[in-house]
Amino acid sequence: MWPMTETVGSALLVGVAFGYILENAGFGSPCKLTGQFTLRDWSVLKVMFTAIVVAATGLQLLGQLGWLDLEAVFVPTSLMMASAVGGVLVGAGFAIGGYCPGTSVVGVANGRLDALVFLVGLLIGTFAFAGLYGPAIEAIMSMAEVESGDTLHDAWGISPWWIIGAMAAALVGVYYLGRWFEQRMGGPIDAQTATCGEAGCGTTEDHGDGAAARLNP
Repeated sequence: MWPMTETVGSALLVGVAFGYILENAGFGSPCKLTGQFTLRDWSVLKVMFTAIVVAATGLQLLGQLGWLDLEAVFVPTSLMMASAVGGVLVGAGFAIGGYCPGTSVVGVANGRLDALVFLVGLLIGTFAFAGLYGPAIEAIMSMAEVESGDTLHDAWGISPWWIIGAMAAALVGVYYLGRWFEQRMGGPIDAQTATCGEAGCGTTEDHGDGAAARLNP
C-alpha cells in the first residue's frame, strides 16, 4: 500500500485546490486551449507566462535572501532538438485534443468524455514512448545539447535579473497583443461558457456573454 506521507498529502491537497481553480476558471474545457490556438482567447498564455515570471522572480529573491540554495534546484539538461520536436508534437496534441495533461485530468474529474479519451491517449503515448525508447531515440534527443550550461546564466553569463526583466517586458507585450487579438476575434471565452457548454466556443461571431445567454435564456 502506498504510504500517505506528508509530502504526498500536501501534493494531493494542492492538486485538488489547483484543479478546482482550473475548472472554475474554465480551463477544464477544451474551449480555452483551442481558443489560444485560434488567437481568440489568450488566457492560457497569460496565466502560464505570468506564473513563469512570478516563479523566476521568487526563486531569485529567495536565493539572494539566503532562504534557498539555487544550486540545489534541479535544472534539466538543455536538449534543443528534443525540446523542438517535443514542443511540436505536444503542441499539436493540445491543438487537436483541446487539453493539456493537467486540464485533461480536471476534465475527467468533471465528467467530460472527450477529456477521458485525451487522457487515455496520453497514457498510451507515454507507455509507447517508454517501450520504444532506445539508442535511436536517445541519439535524436541528444542533438544540439547545450554543453556550456543548462541556464542562460550558466551558458552565457547573463544576469538572472536581466533575464527576468526581459521576460517581464515580454509579458506586458503578451497582455497588450492578446487584448488586441481578443477584441478582433470575438473573445475571450468567459468561464461560464467554457464550463457549461461549448455552443459558441469554436466561432468568432459571438462573444462569451452571447454564448452564455444562449445557454441560459
